[in-house]
Amino acid sequence: MKQDDKELRKNLTELQYKVTQDEGTERPFQNEYWDNKRPGIYVDIVSGEPLFSSTDKYNSKTGWPSFTRPIEDAALTEKTDKHLFYSRTEVRSKNADSHLGHVFTDGPEPTGLRYCINSASLKFIPKEQLVEQGYEQFVNLLGK
Repeated sequence: MKQDDKELRKNLTELQYKVTQDEGTERPFQNEYWDNKRPGIYVDIVSGEPLFSSTDKYNSKTGWPSFTRPIEDAALTEKTDKHLFYSRTEVRSKNADSHLGHVFTDGPEPTGLRYCINSASLKFIPKEQLVEQGYEQFVNLLGK
């Protein structure tokens, strides 16, 4: 369930609110997870929905966290973004409807996709904290 605006403003930083609620974009190479290499999962900062795994993260050299796929396709929704002079595919979390970033077709195999995501829309859950934070079903996803 989506929080009301007052709760969101209380629980999110100004940048997190701008990105997730106002479809903002954070600066490349100056965000929390662009170069994170630790094993774990990335969840929606608003709802805690599991979105991406470190096993699908790669260095796209764009300055934002990039992934080849979501943990589950059903966790995301897509819509056409025409804010610039061309169309892009915006990616949003399904339950909280948070703006996450965009997906492009210039990614590596096996999907050929690049989910270019704002760190400000994410919370990283390290592998060693998955169980205690209620994400035990993803421990095996990350391997041994």
